[in-house]
Amino acid sequence: DLTGIESMDQCRHTLEQHNWNIEAAVQDRLNEQEGVPSVFNPPPLRPLQVNTADHRIYSYVVSRPQPRASYLTGLLGWGYYFIMLPFRFTYYTLLDIFRFALRFIRPDPRSRVTDPVGDIISFIHMFEEKYGRIHPVFYQGTYSQALNDAKRELRFLLVYLHGDDHQDTDEFCRNTLCAPEVITLINTRMLFWACSTNKPEGYRVSQALRENTYPFLAVIMLKDRRMTVVGRLEGLIQADDLINQLMFIMDANQTYLVSERLEREERNQTQVLRQQQDEAYLASLRADQEKERKKKEERERKKKKEEEVQQQKLAEERRRQTLQEEKERKLECLPPEPHPDDPESVKIIFKLPNDSRVERRFHFTQSLTVIHDFLFSLKESPEKFQIEANFPRRVLPCLPTEEWPNPPTLQEAGLSHTEVLFVQDLTDD
Repeated sequence: DLTGIESMDQCRHTLEQHNWNIEAAVQDRLNEQEGVPSVFNPPPLRPLQVNTADHRIYSYVVSRPQPRASYLTGLLGWGYYFIMLPFRFTYYTLLDIFRFALRFIRPDPRSRVTDPVGDIISFIHMFEEKYGRIHPVFYQGTYSQALNDAKRELRFLLVYLHGDDHQDTDEFCRNTLCAPEVITLINTRMLFWACSTNKPEGYRVSQALRENTYPFLAVIMLKDRRMTVVGRLEGLIQADDLINQLMFIMDANQTYLVSERLEREERNQTQVLRQQQDEAYLASLRADQEKERKKKEERERKKKKEEEVQQQKLAEERRRQTLQEEKERKLECLPPEPHPDDPESVKIIFKLPNDSRVERRFHFTQSLTVIHDFLFSLKESPEKFQIEANFPRRVLPCLPTEEWPNPPTLQEAGLSHTEVLFVQDLTDD
């Protein structure tokens, strides 16, 4: 209902990742919907460097109250201190040398961070078992991821280093960190990252922040383009005092976040404007390219059409040339015209489609093909035609067909000594 996830298996998997902490699971899911990567994504290859040496850093240390001693007790204490001073100096010097040498022989196992997210989840599980589930929402990711999210969202990051063995840790966690007003302030105003210094991930952060005592809190934010520690709170601090100190630190540094938001918004607007200009330029470039493409296609189409017209002209010219050569060949192959006194001759009058008339004599024994070849050789005759007789009306089979493989002679076709034949133009068909 809160995240809009419809798959029950995905809901269960997300809750298991966050150790069944519904507040952290929902927050992480909402961050993902806003484009912020999940805290379970791999940490960035180049972690952010945190500036811990800012001269304007605010430091607040709460010292443990010391019991008041009498005058005699004070003299005895000072005497004991001066007597034991050489022994203590020698002891701590040798102890430091021994620890220094031990680091080369047996490195501290906490210096090897192998599962930073696992360290965080383990600490949260331990914290909830010992102090309950009512606490500020822990950031369930690595320290580097928390820094990146705080930088991206321009929010304050509150880092808490948990000293398991310190005498003030339990009281701070129960009475201060889990106080309702502290929880409300942290959840609404900042990201909250915490880990035990006994865990490799917490030890690594401890080496970077260099706390002096526990409980230890550090406020980190983006300042002058760098993630910077702007506040350090050390010692057993009460809930009201903690709220006042955090409010003081945030109020004192809020202007940096406001300035960074304005700069980021200006950069975003500049980037959007540049992007719009680039898009307009690309659109104009694409339009010009499209115009050039259409012009090129039009030129190619005209060129292709001209080539087709030219090819058609050449084909027509070749066809006419072939037709003329065929006419000349037919004319040369025609047998000589019989003499008018020849009794076996036939006088044929041809009526052409253009209403002109042509006369010629043929021999009765000649094939009808000779008549066709004669008409074909004439310039006035169409390219394709058929010859028709009128009485009775019929088409003469002048060319070989399936019905008449060998065209008949004039006598076999039933032609008389004088005939009028009609030439039918078939070129259009």
